[in-house]
Amino acid sequence: MNKPLACATFAIGIVASSSVMAGDRTITLAVKNMDCAACPSIVKGSLEAVPGVAKVAVSFKDKTATVIYDDAKADVNQLTTATTEAGYPSSPKG
Repeated sequence: MNKPLACATFAIGIVASSSVMAGDRTITLAVKNMDCAACPSIVKGSLEAVPGVAKVAVSFKDKTATVIYDDAKADVNQLTTATTEAGYPSSPKG
C-alpha cells in the first residue's frame, strides 16, 4: 500500500472511531425545588435549551428529569447547570 493511501485510510479510521464514540446518552437527574405544577415546564425548558439535548421528560411526582442528549454536544455538567440556573438544582440520580 502506498504511503498517501495508508495515511488517508488511517485518517478515515480515526474520524470514524470518533463518530462511533459519540452518541446519544440518557441520564436521569434528581431535581430539587419542584413544588408546583409549573415547575416541570420550567425544568424541561431549561434542559431543552442546552445544545445537543434531543428529548426531556420531567416527572413532578418523582422529582426527576430524564434527558436524552448527544454527548458530543452536551455533558452532564451543562445539564445540571441549566436546571440550577433556572432555580432547580439537580444532580445525576444514582
